[in-house]
Amino acid sequence: MTTHDADFPVDRARELVAIALDEDLGHGGALDVTTLATIPAGQTATAQLVARAPGVVAGMSVVDLVLTSVAERLGDAAVEVQVCVDDGQGVGRGDVLATLSGTTRVILMGERTLLNLLCRCSGVATHTRRWADALGGTGCIVLDTRKTTPGLRALEKYAVRAGGGRNKRMGLYDVAMIKDNHKLAAGSITAAFEAVSRTYPDVPVEVEATTTEEALEAVRAGARFLLLDNMSTEELAETVRAVRTTNEDVELEATGGLTLEVARAYAMTGVDYLSVGALTHSSPVLDIALDIVPDESTDRPG
Repeated sequence: MTTHDADFPVDRARELVAIALDEDLGHGGALDVTTLATIPAGQTATAQLVARAPGVVAGMSVVDLVLTSVAERLGDAAVEVQVCVDDGQGVGRGDVLATLSGTTRVILMGERTLLNLLCRCSGVATHTRRWADALGGTGCIVLDTRKTTPGLRALEKYAVRAGGGRNKRMGLYDVAMIKDNHKLAAGSITAAFEAVSRTYPDVPVEVEATTTEEALEAVRAGARFLLLDNMSTEELAETVRAVRTTNEDVELEATGGLTLEVARAYAMTGVDYLSVGALTHSSPVLDIALDIVPDESTDRPG
């Protein structure tokens, strides 16, 4: 059986697995009409999870969670999962990620659900690693955003961490972010910052700024975390210099229109972070397959 990574959101993953299996097997049931018709009860098999493309793996714990849940629904024995790679590890095409041994029905009924989750998480981790590698040596860190797949946020943000990125906030509750509509509604950056700080004094506050003047207003109001949005590298470098001159302890994050091709240039402006919504909203899945290992004893002539 697999051991869950200490950082893996096990409880949330169990909830997601239950929902995903209900989609595939029916609510409260364990109905796979093809497998039940073609695979005898009690038949066993060995299968392998195999990478079909190079990438970074994340979410290996879902394999055991899915197969355990399917076995419970069927009232069958659990499938043994031997994990061959760790989350965050790079793999090549053809690499075996895990070996599964147990009831064939359980393996086949859980196949698509475990692959959907594993391929998605590994795709996010693979994409994140490209950004982390692009920023290597700059001291700048890639952050994710709230642009996640509904329901999958905990897993996708875990995958970002596995890929070498960092989570900025999990939701609207743990970090306040004053954006353009908040500024307009409150009347100014200063008014918005003071209102948030007064109402939620223990919650970190980040302020979005689109110009150097807005950034300096936020710093004067007391902000120590700024989101610098849609600036050119020249304007960003100028804003970094101005803010650091005012208060060198302010953390600075750049966002808006960033691509891998320009990532390093933006990092070299002196910002601490680049936030990239594409890590979670546009990452392609990593192609992973589940292959039943042929039983050679049944292929030999009698």
